[in-house]
Amino acid sequence: MLDIFKKWSRTYLFEEESVLLLVLLAISVALLVTIGDILAPLLASIVLAYLMQGFSSQLQSHGAPPWLGLALSYGVFIGAFFGFTLGLLPLVWRQLMALASELPRYLDQGRQLLSVLPERYPEIFTADQINELVGMAQLEAANMGQMLVTRSLASLPGLFTVMVYMILIPMLVFFFLRDREQILDWLAKFLPEKRPLLRRIWGEMNQQFANYARGKVLEIIVVGSVSYAAFAWMGLNYAALLGLLVGLSVIIPYIGAALVTLPVIFVGFFQWGFTTEFYTLFAVYVVIQGLDGNVLVPLLFSEAVNLHPVAIILAILFFGGIWGLWGVFFAIPLATLIKAIINSWPTRDAISANSLEPTISME
Repeated sequence: MLDIFKKWSRTYLFEEESVLLLVLLAISVALLVTIGDILAPLLASIVLAYLMQGFSSQLQSHGAPPWLGLALSYGVFIGAFFGFTLGLLPLVWRQLMALASELPRYLDQGRQLLSVLPERYPEIFTADQINELVGMAQLEAANMGQMLVTRSLASLPGLFTVMVYMILIPMLVFFFLRDREQILDWLAKFLPEKRPLLRRIWGEMNQQFANYARGKVLEIIVVGSVSYAAFAWMGLNYAALLGLLVGLSVIIPYIGAALVTLPVIFVGFFQWGFTTEFYTLFAVYVVIQGLDGNVLVPLLFSEAVNLHPVAIILAILFFGGIWGLWGVFFAIPLATLIKAIINSWPTRDAISANSLEPTISME
């Protein structure tokens, strides 16, 4: 076993930079797993500053001075941040509580609809099965309502923490935007002067990270806003809550759209039944999903992510498990980063093969 490890280390860890990159990856994963919750405001601030830096760079590329680009990008961030936390989130919470209070009535309507199944299909369904199913649903609804009430009461002491985060994150974003070069220069002091591997990986991933993160944020905003506008125009109950869910569903490829379809269809059915409004809602929702997948995604993501669907799903499960929502959001670029590291990792055999390749003289 020791000989195998020595052979593996001589093949893959024969350069100082390879060892450094392995150590950095191990430290990053360990920090995310152990104190990821504590570092959440810092990590969120880094991501938000990274997104706004792209907006500032775009302004500067069009002739705006650096201070104006910084001021405008930070102003846009402040407006969006407090508009979301003080405007949208309270509305969504109120609609969520209203939905929880309406669940018993929805379950009673569902019981009435299911009660006809034993009469029409006695060979498949029985009255005891329907009663047991409805009883389980009522128990789950009661537990959900109790959980929401408990969470709302337990969150009162945490309001101070939320207020601290609402002050801390805008401050961190401002300093990351203003002192970006100084922070990067300070971090570079801990790295070797010659770091071709790190430069190659960063150069390959920087553009992909930027395109994916900014494109995904725009996709969430566009899909969520269009869904909310369509639901509100149709008079659908809990339009803000369902619009937010539809917007956030684009974070999870292949799965998010399927999961969020259920609450949209259920709310529409219990509100209207099998009527023209219900079928119109279903058609509008299908159109929104179709335009998102066939028009918006190709427009925002010019560079396709060359990953197998199985690899994407595994990345979502893994990074979502260790980093929550942020892990789900960045699962695809992180998987792409891992792929770039694997492809760029220097090996002694590859270097020896390249050194043996014949060179063409230009004389």
